[in-house]
Amino acid sequence: MFDYILRKEEVMFKNACILVLIFLSVLLTTGIGLAESQKEITVSAAISLKNAFEEIGKLYEDRNKGTMVVFNFGASGDLIRQIEGGAPVDVFASAAQKDMDDIEHKGMILKDTRINIAANTVVLIVPEGSKTKIKSFEDLMSGLISKKISRIAVGNPKTVPAGRYAMEVFKYYKVAETIKDRLVFAENVRQVLDYVARGEVDAGIVYSTDAMVRSKEVKIAAVAPEASHKPVVYPMAVVKGSKNEVLAKEFISLVTSPKGGIILKKYGFKAVR
Repeated sequence: MFDYILRKEEVMFKNACILVLIFLSVLLTTGIGLAESQKEITVSAAISLKNAFEEIGKLYEDRNKGTMVVFNFGASGDLIRQIEGGAPVDVFASAAQKDMDDIEHKGMILKDTRINIAANTVVLIVPEGSKTKIKSFEDLMSGLISKKISRIAVGNPKTVPAGRYAMEVFKYYKVAETIKDRLVFAENVRQVLDYVARGEVDAGIVYSTDAMVRSKEVKIAAVAPEASHKPVVYPMAVVKGSKNEVLAKEFISLVTSPKGGIILKKYGFKAVR
């Protein structure tokens, strides 16, 4: 009788082990299946697009279940270097035509996928509580001459489109040489925004969309005349060699769709003329 009970318990234990193994096997198989079904695209974009693109990315994921959008935001010039270095990027969006021209001339974007998605405005900003009376670019120039303004933040023109636009504005007002010793170069336009918001500089040049992001900390003192710089237009394209070409094209289609346009407008971007 005692041996019978032991044998019965042994059988029950073996059966339990078998069930556990079956369960683990199913779990492992399901996990592998989920991993295989999970898709991902990487979008490298100018950091000024961050807020708008993150919202568009969520919409894209909602419409494409099982697909995740991974964003890499930064200065357009830095993003190009990453792509040239072999970074696995599917979509590239820059804050200037020059940057997209550079990468296209090197044969690194997919033919017929380039499209302009939005436009922006160059503005002069100052800290919200600034006592410096700057209401125009002319006031900025006067402040430089009188030395009431000592530090102006701009993006590094070598890699940051907003920095190049800023230098064009300075040349337009014929103060490029006068101002060069007062400039504080930043790695990207959002860093310029940080410097101004924290009151570490007297003024800075960013896009109007950036000023909106921290409207309680900075204020727009002046808008750069359109004639003072090249048009701020954002081109976008699929990177050549993308392993997710179809998904990348679908992302661009969403950005350029009416819904994408509404989101871009929400964050202050203008339609391309």
